[in-house]
Amino acid sequence: MPDFESIFNAFVTILVTIDPPGLAPIFLAVTRGMTRDERRQVSIRASIIGFGVLALFAVAGSSILAVFGITLPAFRVAGGFLLFFIAFEMVFEKRQDRKEKISDVAITKDMIHNIAAFPLAIPLIAGPGAISATVLLSGSYQGLVGQATLVAIIFACLLVTYLVFVLAERIDRLLGQTGRSILTRLLGVILAALAVQFVADGIKALAA
Repeated sequence: MPDFESIFNAFVTILVTIDPPGLAPIFLAVTRGMTRDERRQVSIRASIIGFGVLALFAVAGSSILAVFGITLPAFRVAGGFLLFFIAFEMVFEKRQDRKEKISDVAITKDMIHNIAAFPLAIPLIAGPGAISATVLLSGSYQGLVGQATLVAIIFACLLVTYLVFVLAERIDRLLGQTGRSILTRLLGVILAALAVQFVADGIKALAA
């Protein structure tokens, strides 16, 4: 049975790699135009998917990567390219082709599901960093009790992430349309830089 110190260290490690405060403004940007209820649906679904992915890697991460012959650096490069595409859309507002009718844009269930899965759940919540941390920690949490403990730690981290998303949603009302537009472009640039860093780190690790 892991002691309190190791459990706390694992919790902090996973929480830092997920970085809920850093995801909050990105959550606001990618859910632009959604109602409060729709954003809550996205936050719940994204948290559940993120938990599922991390829990899966906590239990069988090493085996999954070995079966498909996928390395974490390769995953980081792929995630970086996908994230850069999202950043491009944010900067040039391609996500809203009918910008002048933003209030009339119909938010479908498919859109809610898609945004929750990508980019929020993957690769932002369950990204290369969080998956790497989970796989590494799984080595110290062997056996049924150890794996259950690690899954519980992941659940606590995703609960914190969900609560941060809920609070971030209220901030949206203070920004207004102009504020959201500025924030979206600014975060798009930051997200692009993060994507490039993902790719650079992945290539560096592959070349090592």
